[in-house]
Amino acid sequence: MKKFLKWIMDENPLFVLCLGMCPALAVTTTFENGYLMGLSVLIVLLFSNIVVSLISKVIDNHIRIPAYIMIIATFVTILEIIINTYVEPLSKTLGIYLPLIVVNCIILGRALSYASNNKVVPSIIDAFKIGLGYTFALSLIGLVRELLGNNTITIMDRISNLTGYIMKYEIFPSNSVIPNQLFLSPAGAFLTMGLLLGIINALRREDIK
Repeated sequence: MKKFLKWIMDENPLFVLCLGMCPALAVTTTFENGYLMGLSVLIVLLFSNIVVSLISKVIDNHIRIPAYIMIIATFVTILEIIINTYVEPLSKTLGIYLPLIVVNCIILGRALSYASNNKVVPSIIDAFKIGLGYTFALSLIGLVRELLGNNTITIMDRISNLTGYIMKYEIFPSNSVIPNQLFLSPAGAFLTMGLLLGIINALRREDIK
């Protein structure tokens, strides 16, 4: 478990590289929103890395950025159609941030810096490393914000029409000082992000020592 956490934290897009901040702050009001947004990014990143790795040799350097954006946009569109068709509540929850995966700097950045210079298998590994790291980061932010802001942990709600289950749990006693609605606000998103960044980077420095 420790090795796995180190693997997804070495180049964590959010906690280390500070990329993909907009959806991290906008959609992470619940744990479910966080991990589903992260998985959406992972899926697009995985297929984009595969295609870019396969065709990078035949794309001229002068047009590679628009070409890669078109590749990414194709997979985002496919994903959006699938989610709109089968999980409409999730589509409404993620809102504009689902189609905006097209311009997510994490995906284009990995296409330009890694997938275009490496073979398919290393590009797949890179997609999982970066994608799982991002999913972990969004899930953690969503977990903290929902727990402190609403006194719940939502595992399945928006996707309950697929799973057949609604899994939403209240954690603290109803008469406790929690929840605090501040954590569900934009200010709470920045506060949570800052606290987690500080804690995780402090832990990473200890590991380096």
